[in-house]
Amino acid sequence: MGRCKVSLLLSLLSSLVFTISQASAQGDRIVIAAGTDEDHALQAITTEQDTQKKLAMYEDFVQKYSANPQAVAYGNWQLAQAYQGSGDMPKALDYGDKALGGSPHNLDILVSQVGIAQQAKNNLKLMDYAATGGEVCNSIAKQSKPDGMSDEDFSRKIADEKAAAQNNCEFLETSGFNSITAETDPKNRMAEIERFTSAYPESKFSDQVSNYAMYTLGPGQLNDPTRLVSFGEKTLAANPNSLPALLLMASYYADSNSSAKAITFAQKAIEVAKPDAADADKSRKLSAGAAHNTIGWAYLKQEKTTAAIPELKTAAGLLKGQDEQQYARALYGLGFAYGKLNKLTEAREVLTEAVKIPGPLQAMSQDLLTKVNSARSKGK
Repeated sequence: MGRCKVSLLLSLLSSLVFTISQASAQGDRIVIAAGTDEDHALQAITTEQDTQKKLAMYEDFVQKYSANPQAVAYGNWQLAQAYQGSGDMPKALDYGDKALGGSPHNLDILVSQVGIAQQAKNNLKLMDYAATGGEVCNSIAKQSKPDGMSDEDFSRKIADEKAAAQNNCEFLETSGFNSITAETDPKNRMAEIERFTSAYPESKFSDQVSNYAMYTLGPGQLNDPTRLVSFGEKTLAANPNSLPALLLMASYYADSNSSAKAITFAQKAIEVAKPDAADADKSRKLSAGAAHNTIGWAYLKQEKTTAAIPELKTAAGLLKGQDEQQYARALYGLGFAYGKLNKLTEAREVLTEAVKIPGPLQAMSQDLLTKVNSARSKGK
């Protein structure tokens, strides 16, 4: 090959190394300037075909250029990916963490580490990387305008950076959510949820994450009502229209005999759900049904029996065929309210429906129905 061609090839390789090192367009950047000793060393490593020799060369590279944080971060990142390829996940995570030590807000390295953590089935580490990525992604829009830059140019700069980071940011957000859904330990899952909600306050998965939080903190898991309410309040502070959080707070205050607060949260949930809107889906109708149920029972506790009936009837209409247990609860409440107002025929009708539904309220509905039938017989 002629000298000119060799020179041209080296120039292209040098440019390539420089371009790859610039790939992290958002957050931290790794810059290995073309033509430097580090650049030449990386070119030599790139041409090596033997995997073990290449690993040794990267180790030597990191040691030799230890005074250059950019070179060290890049070398450790390549070592992380090499060990991932060989199946050694502990070493891959370790070298990736070293790379992040030198470039902690580098989205490309964070994405790489998420992939390694997924293979290692290490959800807590995965969430660490995803949460850090969320913070980096959110910081793009919050950066200060450089002196001398026009508003138009600054807006264009932000838009360009968001566009360049979009794929990485979406991957990190989705990976974080998937980690929550895959976590089997309640304590770990809640730790992941708290990190995720802090890093992605406006996530497209907010409602699902709130549902996981309520389940995790509820009686079947951690059984921590104080923390449950704290999570609900924090969620509503970030998103006042979060249906899961509104329903959570309504349910909590209903169970705590704070009927007025329960009604306030439930009414807000109905307002947000808009169950009568043309585009209302099953989820929104179920949410509204649960909220009407909560209001109806809250009125029963307040001895406002007449006011409870339309709420419970609406709840039953929204829940029928959708949520059997909530539907049974609405029917039982209606039976109780009708019975208290001596509307025994109406009570018998709804309780006859309620006793057909298997579950914790079936026996109670049967018992109440027996009393209603007895009262009707005596009335004759």
